Amino acid sequence: MCHRNAPLTPTGRLRLAWCVVENGWPLRRAAERFQVSHTTAKRWADRYRLMGWAGMYDRSSRPHHSPRETAASVEEQVVRLRQEHRIGPARLAARTGVAASTAHRILRDHHLPPLATLDRATGRPVRRYERARPGELVHIDVKKLGRIPDGGGHKVLGRAAGRANRKRSTTGYAYLHTALDDHSRLAYTEDLPDETAATCAAFLLRATAWFVRHGIVIERVLTDNAWAYTKNTWRDTCQRLGIRPSWTRPWRPQTNGKVERFHRTLLEEWAYQQPYTSDAERKAAFPDWLDWYNYHRPHTGISGQTPASRVTNVSKQHT
Repeated sequence: MCHRNAPLTPTGRLRLAWCVVENGWPLRRAAERFQVSHTTAKRWADRYRLMGWAGMYDRSSRPHHSPRETAASVEEQVVRLRQEHRIGPARLAARTGVAASTAHRILRDHHLPPLATLDRATGRPVRRYERARPGELVHIDVKKLGRIPDGGGHKVLGRAAGRANRKRSTTGYAYLHTALDDHSRLAYTEDLPDETAATCAAFLLRATAWFVRHGIVIERVLTDNAWAYTKNTWRDTCQRLGIRPSWTRPWRPQTNGKVERFHRTLLEEWAYQQPYTSDAERKAAFPDWLDWYNYHRPHTGISGQTPASRVTNVSKQHT
């Protein structure tokens, strides 16, 4: 393949060489005619004499000899360690004595995918899926988060003073219940006092109404096998709403990975994004963050779109 700025294609090179070799044109005349340098005209004419039409294509820039090339045995060791222990370039470099960049290059040359795309338990590529329309599947999960005592925790006061302040206060935990649409990644979250069956069922009622206001009718919900989601309270609520409940396989949180990843984003960009002096201050910041996530934040899992942009007119783009 020619360089994008090459003045001659293989056909143009052949024409230039033909004029010089077959028709006897002087090199300078051919160079002026095809708008190239004298040395370029000589190069293609010489290659035509030696190789004919085949010489008109670009050659590989790979050197003929690579005395410092990584030994095949080292490459085999890197590949074997990656397959056996599923470790990254930095740890492979420490075990094999090569640079981390060299280990990365070996993995790339052997077409070994990044660890982030593999299931850590089996080493197999993670099967990724996405439902075809909003509401076809909604992921539901609960994230347990320690509440902040008044005056701040260790991030504000330091570890010793923060621990003492926590002991003086009865803070407990926040239970962040989230419903996340599989197709659009649109999310609805509430801070609730527990994760009992009644609380989870009531959350599902409010989440369903919220999604309906956004033009999404929930058809199926996916949860883990937590106690609250296996009780009749949950099943009866799903039946009343016309929703089909389903559950992940035991010990397989990856199945509900989209809402798990949302909770990680929530912690990084809201809960731990800055030091808060009280739980009320952190809670007050949450609605703005969730609005940012749903309507303004580019989501890498959906090609940089925002969740709201994947729901018909939810962002009022077409009114």
